[in-house]
Amino acid sequence: MVKWSEIIGRVSFVNCDPLFHNLSKRWSILPAPPAWLTGHLLRKDCLVAPIPAADYAANSSKLILLPGIGIASEGAVGSVLLFSKRELTQIRDIALPTDSSTSKILVLYILSQLGLDPKTIDMGPDLDEMLSECDAALLIGDRALDEAQRYPDLVKMDLGEEWQKQTGLPMVFGVFAAPISAPVDKLKQAHHDLLNNAIKFRDNQQIKDEVIRNTVIRSGFSKDRISEYFNEVTNILTDDSVQGLEFFLTEVCGLETDIQWLEI
Repeated sequence: MVKWSEIIGRVSFVNCDPLFHNLSKRWSILPAPPAWLTGHLLRKDCLVAPIPAADYAANSSKLILLPGIGIASEGAVGSVLLFSKRELTQIRDIALPTDSSTSKILVLYILSQLGLDPKTIDMGPDLDEMLSECDAALLIGDRALDEAQRYPDLVKMDLGEEWQKQTGLPMVFGVFAAPISAPVDKLKQAHHDLLNNAIKFRDNQQIKDEVIRNTVIRSGFSKDRISEYFNEVTNILTDDSVQGLEFFLTEVCGLETDIQWLEI
């Protein structure tokens, strides 16, 4: 039987592919949507998982973060997009997906900074259905990438790009978290393996080409789009990324305590 301390959760989107490419066989992988992974961590179904940054703010007393890795962008992210049938200044309502708390909080914050306060409706992440009910719709992950290719004229805002315009900082959409009671030695090993993969993807062109090739086959997106996407999203957190995360957690999510990081 696999123990919970040997399981790493992963989002079922392409944005974590560089971290999980040829990951050590010591780990069992639990794929799930971002919001589900938060529940798995709280139930201790897995040791580590990437979760929405906003979910960490809501559960900070129960979780600890792994330093240096996450899901972030320095500008446009390509996979967190606001679609609309109208110009932004004219939208009356917006459909929000049920699969990410961070993007929902982020889009409302960004729109408020632009002086906009549309009515919100929670819906499943189906663009056609969402836009049949509302003027605008938010999508994340692979669905956002796919629909942007299908309906480029409907893309009105890339949330990573707009966040940087407003704050001057990178946006950290996802963080790698663990139960605060998880065994430190296992956490350090998981952190080492995941960060090492991220660094190899960044620095080794052969490995980057392998990841891109595998992601193209798995996702169905073109090689050009995946190559571009992996230049938009990053899994390595810089000092500026951490500053952006801290701003989002405190100013947008209302976190009143310091972030608890695993000491490496």
